[in-house]
Amino acid sequence: MKNSALKGGIFVALGAASYGVLTTFVKMAYQEGFTTYEVTFAQMFLGFLGLFILNFFYKGKKKNLPKLKITGNHIWKLMLSGTSLGLTSTFYYLAVQYVSVSIGIVLLMQSVWMGVVLDGILNKTKPTKLKLLAVFIILIGTILATNILFDTIKIDFTGVLFGLLAATSYTITIYTSNTVARELPSITRSKWMMLGGLMVVVLIIFPSFLKGFNLEIFYKWGPVLALFGTILPPLLMTEGMPKINVGLGVIITSIELPVAVFMAYLLLNEVVTPFQWMGILLILMAIVVMNIRKVKKDL
Repeated sequence: MKNSALKGGIFVALGAASYGVLTTFVKMAYQEGFTTYEVTFAQMFLGFLGLFILNFFYKGKKKNLPKLKITGNHIWKLMLSGTSLGLTSTFYYLAVQYVSVSIGIVLLMQSVWMGVVLDGILNKTKPTKLKLLAVFIILIGTILATNILFDTIKIDFTGVLFGLLAATSYTITIYTSNTVARELPSITRSKWMMLGGLMVVVLIIFPSFLKGFNLEIFYKWGPVLALFGTILPPLLMTEGMPKINVGLGVIITSIELPVAVFMAYLLLNEVVTPFQWMGILLILMAIVVMNIRKVKKDL
């Protein structure tokens, strides 16, 4: 059992780390002259294609197969919920055009407290004192991590707006991923959600097609972005999450934040001040505070 949990934790950590390295690759694609819309479309299209192919090789466990039928209603709901996935990628990649990777990922992590708010609204429950404390820590951590109290870094508020919009749509994606058509295999759900996200991206970027679209993105950066952004994470998460409890899973996935910042420091030479590292540590601590009770409960 311990070996199974350890293996599950490693898979989840690798899935989260895949998301973490993604933004740095996006920035590197920008440096080569590719646009947000080219990057987003290439990732979503190749990601959907990859998941579509993998579905042919997927074999579910026998105990899950009886009466398992994918209906038109399943597909419609999954595609609709997947629209937030497309919006998340679009808003987030627009954000990192204006702000650094480290600030962009911190803005995206605001989905943690947004999730608390959404849960309270939908379930009509008041957040616990522990959750309120965690939200307060996240907000303090965000102030430090974005360095808005100091003059060393000037923040573009257009980027902040896009970052918060990305966090909002990411919050919706997390909610729908855990509620829509849960009886279906995760890889199948990912495929149809990805198709919904792809359709939204196509609608958004259509005007850019008329101006011109650099097809080199499909073989230069598209495969890398699709692999780390839309193929590896769901496969690794699907394999790892069932072996550990949800609280521990959420804590482990927070590794995405330091990985993203470290990759930006390593490959893009982004400056990360001690105050920013302090803010990042506070955000990570808040995530642990919010989920430690779930971990203890299931131990």
